[in-house]
Amino acid sequence: MTHLYEGTIVNQQLHEKQPMHMKRLYLEDLPIIEQVQQKVIDSLPDKTVLQPLTTEEFLFILNERGLLVGAFAEGQLIGFRALLIPEIDEEHLGYDLGLPAEELPHVIYQEISVVLPEYRGNRLQQKLAEVIMEELPKMEEQFRYVCCTVAPMNIPSLKDKFSQHMHIGAFKEKYEGMQRYILVKDLKNPAPKYTDHTAAKIDDLEAQKSLLEEGYEGIGFLVTKGYYEIQFAKPVL
Repeated sequence: MTHLYEGTIVNQQLHEKQPMHMKRLYLEDLPIIEQVQQKVIDSLPDKTVLQPLTTEEFLFILNERGLLVGAFAEGQLIGFRALLIPEIDEEHLGYDLGLPAEELPHVIYQEISVVLPEYRGNRLQQKLAEVIMEELPKMEEQFRYVCCTVAPMNIPSLKDKFSQHMHIGAFKEKYEGMQRYILVKDLKNPAPKYTDHTAAKIDDLEAQKSLLEEGYEGIGFLVTKGYYEIQFAKPVL
């Protein structure tokens, strides 16, 4: 099996450095994928911050409608990241972002990203993102937009997305009434220019919605007097 990445990682529980590698996951890995997802869900104090995938959704991805990359240490799966080629229906994130209909087939989703609690603090989510995005161009279909949803106040996930130069393009109700940021990255324009910078407190969702409605995009974090704010700016068209 080809390793996509090899390195080391610290088990925070045992306080020891361990060899770690990443590889693509396949149908036969489904049982351990679901076990790791459940362990991560069980560890969360607020379970609404993570939208888990169903068995059917994992099967959809593993049957060549996406890509799953897993990280392994001590012979065990310790985290994974997924890309999903979505069906084009009324819930498609491209509609939330105002993309034209002809662009929707060129959208791929960054889906769930999980890391077992004892391996957090190693920037493993970011490394998984780098590796899976390096695999994206190798897929048969070509994609221009990478989209995802993030729950408000989920600072680790927002940091992860901002580190990939994704931006908040919309704020909508998804998943039967849950509020979510919709983030996107245009792979043809991965480093857009911005002007008219401003900020809103991370818990002031109404101010954030107003800025998005005025054409601003959420592009990063600021820490002001010990409080997180989301930085907004208008793209230079």
